[in-house]
Amino acid sequence: MELLHKDITEQIIGAAFEVYRVLGYGFLEKVYQRAMQVELQLRGLRADIESKIQVIYKGHEVGPYRADLFVNECVIAELKIAKSYCPEDEPQLLND
Repeated sequence: MELLHKDITEQIIGAAFEVYRVLGYGFLEKVYQRAMQVELQLRGLRADIESKIQVIYKGHEVGPYRADLFVNECVIAELKIAKSYCPEDEPQLLND
């Protein structure tokens, strides 16, 4: 599957690895969220925290969604803080 914004997505993944390398595991999600914002900005990207995005269903606004990070106004990054991968989180991650 080819990603729509592959270059930005690769930067987000790289930033996540860097944040984890520096901070490790054990902080609250807000700490990682802010660290990701800083790391993405250091990489020259715009990263907005808790951006309000309107969800559209069949042409109708059905409610707001708050993105953990909205990168360059085109990629949503949903942060999950867990010691290991949790398959139950996958639907939310893929839906974003």
